[in-house]
Amino acid sequence: MTPADSQQPHLRDESTTGALPIAPSLGASLDEARMPRRASLVEPRVLWICAVAALLGVAAALIARVLVALIALVTNLAFHGRWSFADVAPAGHQLGPWVVLVPVAGGLIVGAMARWGSRAIRGHGIPEAMEQVLLNESKIPPRITFLKPLSSAVAIGTGGPFGAEGPIIATGGALGSFIGQLLHVTGHERKVLLAAGAAGGMTAIFGTPVAAVILAVELLLFELRPRSLIPVAMATVTAAGMRYAMVGSAPVFAMPAVAEPGMGALAAYVALGAAIGLVSVAVTRIVYGIEDAFEKLPVHWMWWPAIGGVAVGVVGYFAPSTLGVGYTNIEDIVSGHLAAGALAFLCVMKFLSWSIALGSGTSGGTLAPLFTIGGALGALAGFALVALAPTLGIDPRIAGLVGMAAIFAGASRALLTSVVFAFETTQQPHGLLPLLGGCTAAYLVSALTMRNTIMTEKIARRGVRVPTEYTADFLEQVAVGDACSREVVSLRTSDALGDVRSLLNSGRSEYQHQGFPVVDDGGRVRGVVTRRDLLDPAHPHMRRIGEMLTRPPVLVHEDHSLREAADHMVAENIGRVVVVASQAPHLLVGILTRGDILSAHRRRLKEVHEPDRHIRLRRAR
Repeated sequence: MTPADSQQPHLRDESTTGALPIAPSLGASLDEARMPRRASLVEPRVLWICAVAALLGVAAALIARVLVALIALVTNLAFHGRWSFADVAPAGHQLGPWVVLVPVAGGLIVGAMARWGSRAIRGHGIPEAMEQVLLNESKIPPRITFLKPLSSAVAIGTGGPFGAEGPIIATGGALGSFIGQLLHVTGHERKVLLAAGAAGGMTAIFGTPVAAVILAVELLLFELRPRSLIPVAMATVTAAGMRYAMVGSAPVFAMPAVAEPGMGALAAYVALGAAIGLVSVAVTRIVYGIEDAFEKLPVHWMWWPAIGGVAVGVVGYFAPSTLGVGYTNIEDIVSGHLAAGALAFLCVMKFLSWSIALGSGTSGGTLAPLFTIGGALGALAGFALVALAPTLGIDPRIAGLVGMAAIFAGASRALLTSVVFAFETTQQPHGLLPLLGGCTAAYLVSALTMRNTIMTEKIARRGVRVPTEYTADFLEQVAVGDACSREVVSLRTSDALGDVRSLLNSGRSEYQHQGFPVVDDGGRVRGVVTRRDLLDPAHPHMRRIGEMLTRPPVLVHEDHSLREAADHMVAENIGRVVVVASQAPHLLVGILTRGDILSAHRRRLKEVHEPDRHIRLRRAR
């Protein structure tokens, strides 16, 4: 093995499908070479990653309880003037107009923490985690593990209209990344640990293990493979068990039992989801418009959270229910406890407070505020539909449930996360079908009208390309034997170099390749020589081609996939591999080049872009 080979073992170990080893020696005999081994779905190493992920689930559950306790402590201190960890809402304060100053003070503290601690604590956390996954091998600075929950506790505890889900997802992800930087793991394994910590944190807050796994797939992993999915699922199961032991298994948003909707009601819920999808697009654009407005302020960004805190305080003075996490608001919406006027007032005021605060760059989440806004809009629409079309059988509580999930599906385009999350947090089976229809409609409208999402717009502006589709690897579906060039010119070990040079200089097209397989007189593959070596004047004319071979050929079987072959070529830093027969691995079948791999994509492009009709119905005569 050359020194260059020793510097990149990860290319073989961490390819998409597994390792494709080369010959252990440089002997010219193929008998000494090992053929590429077949890739497996998971390696035994995944057991160790699962064990670490399970421990992360435990740690994330404990951190989630610490975050909730910190928020409660800051809320008690800021609004009620007492040292207590009791869960209390800011709305019951006795501060009067002085309440306006509380979010301002919180904004000053968060701004100072961001400037002298880490700027990465600003925002709701998920985009920042996505950026680290895509650009930095999931390496989040360790200090985020401590600064993010602390800054979020200050921001939310002083009245910030955010939920705890964004900060705990960011904190759990930072913890997973930190552990992944301490241990001897690959970049992919570190990404899995980051996603496991984030999913464990979300599960610990809401008791939604399935939704947390799906969120990790849709927003962090950008893939759905067993070696990624299994550890994340283990983390969420562990975190859920910890949550049940500490706070119980009751749904976060308790909701009375609802009746199964009929066809007319189901159609109305789908239409409602489409309308909410338009709202989600508008909400996303307004939030980033506000953020752009803050960018133009002639003051340092450190002061922006305090300026946003002024809006939070003013709105909170007139609408105290907008202060803090507001999970009780969501429960009131889906339980049908709020009248139409209260719903409209809550929706408008929550949106004003949240959008300005988030645009200012403070620390907090987006899921709970979006659920409040979308739920209120959905419930309002439900009341309107009941009045206009009572025969449809619309339930305003289901309409609120659809609204809160649909706005998140449209804003984040995390479709399955939205559906399953709303179901797990309410445990209402009859709401599942309306959720699926409404969220799908919102997702469709959002995909048609908005390029980026509330999760990706910020990092997209910085030039980060975020995957939006998770499809099966096309190269995995094509066998090497179906894509390689079979009509190849091979040289013999007994050929004289002078004779070969004459053929290369003859101008014949079949001798214009850059590499030629070499076989012995029995047709057995012995190696590969390049055109450059053949024309090198340092080699005498009488030298035999077999004498120019210094290493075994890089081989693949004809039934290997193109993905395995491509990974093999990357690992070996070559542009072509020799293809041999599966049942007779000494016999030459052809040669596979980078161009052959690119050409294989023509079928995929045809399937995607060229419509055709294969069955034609003729009018009977």
